[in-house]
Amino acid sequence: MALVKRFALAPRAVRQLRRVRSVYAAGMVLSALALLSLDESAAGGRQPVIAGVFLVVFAALLTLTAVQLWRHGRAEHRSTARKLTPLT
Repeated sequence: MALVKRFALAPRAVRQLRRVRSVYAAGMVLSALALLSLDESAAGGRQPVIAGVFLVVFAALLTLTAVQLWRHGRAEHRSTARKLTPLT
């Protein structure tokens, strides 16, 4: 991780990440409900596989969003974050 360049996110990007976080969470919930609502007769079919793939994708997107917001929260004290934050 020493080779990763860290930089602050623009305020607009932070707002978009916070908005899309609920979409990813809703996608996870709907995928999990679809996966749980399928009965055993569809166990070998394509629908459970697709619902599982959607669940994994939404979980990965939600995790990446949470990590980006967490990193941004840790970088608030840096000068780049102060330069990108509008003065009000």
